[in-house]
Amino acid sequence: MNSEQPEAFQKVEAQELGDALRAGLGTEEDEAFDQFIPYQDQQVSTDYWTPLRVATRAAQWLNYFGARSVVDVGSGVGKFCVAAALGSTCQFTGIEHRPRLVEAARTLAQLFEVSDRVAFVESAVIDVGWPKADAYYLYNPFGENLASEKFQIDRDVELGLARYQREIAAAERYIEHAPRGTFVLTYNGFGGRVPDSYEEVAVDRDLPYELRMWRKTRQTGAGRVWRSG
Repeated sequence: MNSEQPEAFQKVEAQELGDALRAGLGTEEDEAFDQFIPYQDQQVSTDYWTPLRVATRAAQWLNYFGARSVVDVGSGVGKFCVAAALGSTCQFTGIEHRPRLVEAARTLAQLFEVSDRVAFVESAVIDVGWPKADAYYLYNPFGENLASEKFQIDRDVELGLARYQREIAAAERYIEHAPRGTFVLTYNGFGGRVPDSYEEVAVDRDLPYELRMWRKTRQTGAGRVWRSG
């Protein structure tokens, strides 16, 4: 957050931007939104945090298909959860393994006054079963494992090919065994398989990366490959 601005002024700006997002407006205002996250995390926003127009589109789809609860796998500073909560009526839970990002995300939810519908769990994907939800959102959450150190968020957590493979395998299991009717949204993929038991119900190719939404229509399926990138 911009420490040079008085707290009262920050709250007024957050209220104005929040109102715009609730109305489906202000979807190009990423810089305006990012000022409310820690400075060091603003620097990686274009690489790791969901753009507002993506969150807005996802929120529209979630509303349309009647999803009530959403889990963001690898929620970072909470940008997707907070922005999508402003544009929908869903309950959001973010899973994030960096404690400082969880703290920043909780602060963001409080600032935009959505803490009653947005919560964050400090855990690695492979260490916790995903909370039950109507929908799961994945913005290529494991890709950082394959990035060079220069393009990683930090070195505070384990990263590497071995972890990438474990997390992809865990994500595939969770998706495969989810109940019928579950939705999966991917932005820039997630590196793994979306089973054939899911039917694609929405896609937007006019964003920086493709945003896709699937719904599980039957209980079994082998899997189609949908690689990130």
